[in-house]
Amino acid sequence: MKQRNRILLTVAVLLAMLTVAGCKKKTVAPPASEEAPPGTSIQTPTAQITATPAVVSAGDQVVLSWKTTDATSVSIDGIGDVPTSGVKTVTPTESTSYHLLARGPGGSADATARVTLNAPPAVVVPTTTVSTEEEFKANVQDAFFDYDTYDIRGDAQATLARDASWLASHPDIKVVIGGYCDERGSNEYNLALGQNRADAAKNALLTAGVAATRIRVISYGKEKPFCSESTEECWQQNRRAGFTLDR
Repeated sequence: MKQRNRILLTVAVLLAMLTVAGCKKKTVAPPASEEAPPGTSIQTPTAQITATPAVVSAGDQVVLSWKTTDATSVSIDGIGDVPTSGVKTVTPTESTSYHLLARGPGGSADATARVTLNAPPAVVVPTTTVSTEEEFKANVQDAFFDYDTYDIRGDAQATLARDASWLASHPDIKVVIGGYCDERGSNEYNLALGQNRADAAKNALLTAGVAATRIRVISYGKEKPFCSESTEECWQQNRRAGFTLDR
């Protein structure tokens, strides 16, 4: 009897243990780790920029063109943030290197376009200025004549030689030679005499090597006297070949 009871007790204990084990919550297996889909690896950005034209003069416009790949932010030095690709017109004031920087998850890339600005042309200063006129008057002297003649005197020959030497060293200067007479004689006669005096001075310069294209002659006769007194000293002042700048 006792042995039977022990067997029954053992069976009861086993049944109780099985019941408890069946009530335990099942453990959920951890999910399998997720893997990145194929073909989605992070790429390093690329960058390109061009400037057209690459050589300009002051005031000229330049077209900048750029494109990038795999970039999330793009900037150009001197311009700032720009789209990942685009076109922009600029007017450089000096030679400039336009440096582009592209950044993205995979790193960064840069590119540069160089624009060269030509030097401005030299400013040509007119040679016929006040200082040139003063220098002309100081170095090119009038030639004087005797009464009723257009022959070159000895002192006039020396004067015209100096005039020709100065003009030879200033090839951009052109002159007007005016023929003048004193008050004696008719207007017609003095106009002809004044022409002959101007021509005589011109021929002296031509002989000395001054180009004919630089010389213009005109006769004033007695119409534009330098002195108005009826004296020999005054008349001598009016008998001349006078030089002025041809403007």
